[in-house]
Amino acid sequence: MTERITASYWIETAFGLQDAAATMAGEQSTGTFVRVPGETDELREAYAARVEEIIELGQVSSPSLPGSGLPKNGNTIRRTARVTLSWPIANFGLSLPNLLATIAGNLSELKAFSGLKLLDIKLPSIFLDKYQGPQFGVAGTRKLAGVYNRPIIGTIIKPSVGFSPEATAEQVKVLLASGVDFIKDDELQSDGPHCPFDKRVKAVMKVIREHRDKTGKMVMYAANLTGEIDEMLARHDLVLAEGGTCIMASLNSIGLPALKVLRAHSQLPIHGHRNGWGMLGRSPAIGMSFIAYQKLWRLAGIDHTHVNGLDNKFCEENDSVIASAQECLTPMFDKPAIGCEIMPVFSSGQSVHQVAKTYAAMGTTDLMYAAGGGILAHPMGPAAGVTSLMQAWEAAVSGVLAHEAAIGQPELAAALGVKR
Repeated sequence: MTERITASYWIETAFGLQDAAATMAGEQSTGTFVRVPGETDELREAYAARVEEIIELGQVSSPSLPGSGLPKNGNTIRRTARVTLSWPIANFGLSLPNLLATIAGNLSELKAFSGLKLLDIKLPSIFLDKYQGPQFGVAGTRKLAGVYNRPIIGTIIKPSVGFSPEATAEQVKVLLASGVDFIKDDELQSDGPHCPFDKRVKAVMKVIREHRDKTGKMVMYAANLTGEIDEMLARHDLVLAEGGTCIMASLNSIGLPALKVLRAHSQLPIHGHRNGWGMLGRSPAIGMSFIAYQKLWRLAGIDHTHVNGLDNKFCEENDSVIASAQECLTPMFDKPAIGCEIMPVFSSGQSVHQVAKTYAAMGTTDLMYAAGGGILAHPMGPAAGVTSLMQAWEAAVSGVLAHEAAIGQPELAAALGVKR
């Protein structure tokens, strides 16, 4: 395994940038704070991480994180930089958990840094010898949902918790009648005692099959099977037996090894929910970027993942949301045929009002557009809510302003608040 992986970081330090980068490389490969017996030049040549690039970005007036140290020369000026390191794959093999230990590990705790964040990783396609990547991705998801040339319109069961299986199925029946393409469980509802997974899935799939038999449309339902590995595999089998076409897992709860096992077992698309992401991504001074994060999960096998949404209820800026969504559709490897693209899911306060901006930024309809209030709170009812979203997307793709498109389309007019 002579190939190498690279990782890029944003750093903030009062130490010399060359010294700081060398500290990072040593900490995450052959070195420690002193040279040790057995750490020969030959060993270092074969296994040490290399500093590939340092780009200085500027200075900061105060440390971004507590607990950082200062160099012995008394310097107090902290500089920021983008640092790229590389490692031979032989250090950790074709293992995502051990890759993560290498590119993240103890780096964020080093006293030399008052800020350190993983920005990006680049992996050679040899990882596909072990990891399968997405099984369905964009094309396979569209085929199962029967939706082409527009976004897949989705929604979520609310309230998140509290419903019985029967009440859940009743709400799904309302959502099915609206014409929606995709329905998902909330990440808080997997197998609670008031709404057990098996009973919920059976109740929901019964109404979904009945709707399919009446209309010919098989709505995709992402059942949240998050749990222990054996539980998830059994839950997948139940969804499959009930005729379901999707499963959902909370990625940060189950971990990369569990997802790999689930992907190898699954015959259904895996809807990867990123809840808990804020702990990794919210701070500009620590954690990792979504650009790096989603590559790990794509390789492990998810088919869709949430990227937040424009003008959302959370803290993420619109530019970050778009960059995340675009990255999901960007090939991971140099060979486009094995790019492992997945479908980005726009959610969080989405309605007709963000459609034009979303399409203008993305330039594609290869996405899920999930709305809760944008469907259920439509003044003319949920069916009009779904219709208004489809009308808004048709207008955006056609280059027509939404307010102009609303003329003669009462559903869109009502959603926009336009008086006719």
